[in-house]
Amino acid sequence: MRQSQAETRRQHDVAKRSMTKEAKQLAALIAGLRKSLEAISKERANSKLTGAEMGLLDERRNNLLLTIAALDDRLSAVQGLINLGRPHIIRVH
Repeated sequence: MRQSQAETRRQHDVAKRSMTKEAKQLAALIAGLRKSLEAISKERANSKLTGAEMGLLDERRNNLLLTIAALDDRLSAVQGLINLGRPHIIRVH
């Protein structure tokens, strides 16, 4: 029985490390995407852009906003599981 508890504890520790690493990676990725968003805003302020160029920048901006929102949700979920003490290894297929 003790061996089973030790194995469970080991799996818990591995999962916690894995999720903590994922949270750090997500936070860094989100920060990079926010910088890209700022660059798009600065580029969009250029008065020499055509309507088509503005449309492309708006589309990129919208796609970035959606991506950031999805990653924020994922980060929140990972942090919530870590804070609850219920980390698990997330398998992506």
